[in-house]
Amino acid sequence: MGFEHTWRWFGPKDPLSLKEIRQTGATGIVTALHDVPRGEVWPVDEIRKRKEMVEKENFRWAVAESIPIHESIKIRKGNYRQYIENYKTSIRNLGASGIRTVCYNFMPVLDWSRTDLRVEFGDGSITTKFEAVPFAAFDLFILKREGAEQQYTTEQLDAAQHFFAGMSEKQKETLLETVLLGFPGSGEALTLEGLRMALLEYRDIGQEEFRSNLFEFLKEVIPVAEESGVRMALHPDDPPWSLFGLPRIVSTQDDVGKVLKEVDTISSGITLCTGSFGAGFENDLVAMATEFGPRIHFVHLRNVRRTQDRNFVEDNHLDGDIDMYGVVRALLLEQKRRMAEGRQDRQIPMRPDHGHLMLADRHWKGIYPGYSLFGRMRGLAEIRGLELGIERSMTS
Repeated sequence: MGFEHTWRWFGPKDPLSLKEIRQTGATGIVTALHDVPRGEVWPVDEIRKRKEMVEKENFRWAVAESIPIHESIKIRKGNYRQYIENYKTSIRNLGASGIRTVCYNFMPVLDWSRTDLRVEFGDGSITTKFEAVPFAAFDLFILKREGAEQQYTTEQLDAAQHFFAGMSEKQKETLLETVLLGFPGSGEALTLEGLRMALLEYRDIGQEEFRSNLFEFLKEVIPVAEESGVRMALHPDDPPWSLFGLPRIVSTQDDVGKVLKEVDTISSGITLCTGSFGAGFENDLVAMATEFGPRIHFVHLRNVRRTQDRNFVEDNHLDGDIDMYGVVRALLLEQKRRMAEGRQDRQIPMRPDHGHLMLADRHWKGIYPGYSLFGRMRGLAEIRGLELGIERSMTS
């Protein structure tokens, strides 16, 4: 049995229609109510309206990605208790509507970070990358974060200063827009002053306190998920290291182990994002797929090519530094175990993540970085072929 093949769709405002997505081979849709402001309840009527829209085109709404967590919950200040209650209500409403998997993250301030969204790949397609020196240049000389220079080595400071000195005003503007971009489809983007204010909220919050805040959130939310028949799938940090001095607590294999141990129930699991975890050299994705298999509720398959100085570029799905064969094989073995155990969630939803922007994609307006039709369709086709080959080899 293969994965459930899903596709991220940003709702009615997505440049791609469900009819177009239907022809990719996907059978499940991953979507969210992006118009509902962060922290507010997802109404049952809106959930069911979206579900009907998806099912009308013969898809299943497989995963809600994401219910964004309000920043007040992460720092446990202000009206955070009400936001937690709202979050619980949204989970109940999803469960009552038959949506069984929720992907979410606990990243502070920024949901993802890149320094270039228009990298020309070797074949002429467009991909994205993260580079440490441009990011440091932004931090030091555009954001001008107080105390930032203390978090870089002399070599890093010199490299960032040299890089910034060679930038044109247009390049500085593009870097600013790229770093401040909200997650694709969210409709959110920070201003420079907004980022400065958000960072101030975290100045007294360290790694362990932030981890404790996540644990407290899970202790309140996971019991509601259990009662509602919903599986919570925590997405890792992207990239998996600290940015702007902010705490990052879902970056490594050890981090995941701590989360799953703290609230030790099947309803509390993870999204195995091979690109996010894979950007870090310390993470063995095959080992993680094996160790955490029973608690993996959702999978993002993408590949990166990385260097030791914390640079990476998003590669084709079967290329790059991630052992995609090993990861897929480990997950298919996990599905076999689930089937033998009689688990209802024996088929794991998987989506091809962050495909390249192909020449044929460029006539669509508003396509988000990594969310093209043909780039993701290529990834889905490659993964389906890999999956079928592994399945056949297991039974031969």
